[in-house]
Amino acid sequence: MSDSIISVEHVFKSVTDSTGTLDILRDIDFVLNARETVAIVGASGSGKSTLLAIIAGLDTPSRGTVRLAGQNLFALDEDERAQLRAQKIGFVFQSFQLLGNLTALENVMLPLELANRRDARKAATEMLVRVGLSERLGHYPKVLSGGEQQRVALARAFVVQPAVLLADEPTGSLDFATGEKVMALMIELNREQGTTLVLVTHDTAIATRCDRRITIEAGRVLSAAESS
Repeated sequence: MSDSIISVEHVFKSVTDSTGTLDILRDIDFVLNARETVAIVGASGSGKSTLLAIIAGLDTPSRGTVRLAGQNLFALDEDERAQLRAQKIGFVFQSFQLLGNLTALENVMLPLELANRRDARKAATEMLVRVGLSERLGHYPKVLSGGEQQRVALARAFVVQPAVLLADEPTGSLDFATGEKVMALMIELNREQGTTLVLVTHDTAIATRCDRRITIEAGRVLSAAESS
């Protein structure tokens, strides 16, 4: 498909220890299109986060592969995968993953500085203003609320204008009202930038905001349908 951005091709993942072999993912196969918003849903332990890590090239499948913008992730070495991630992928996590010794502005500037962007401060400032944190630029994460920290994390992810944004339970540590606001902001930013959003969640209300829902059960795709 010409507009596909992610192709997950017959992915299996197993781990073996002294107790035997555990099959985490079993023959996962689907295609995601550019600009699509997709929720990966399922019970705890169903394999959702493992699948997201494999899509990012942070974990390797036992069998199968993932293509990102036509590039076979697992034909690359670790350094090449890291370079491709830096160019194409943004991340948002449940635990925010902000650096505590950096201000909100410095956290958002960091990926731009790593990419040698000369306009890092200007672009980071504009993105923090966009997410409603113009009064928090110089604040450190420890004095920000959970919702504010997640908005900093969103700004950091979107400031590089990634082709794909991967979000792992991004509202999981927030209260309902704050989570709703953060999710609405994520969808807005996603549509403004034309990013492909892949969201892992156990919250069906959040999943219905996405174009499509992929349900994982016991490591298999149970269904892959448009959200109603």
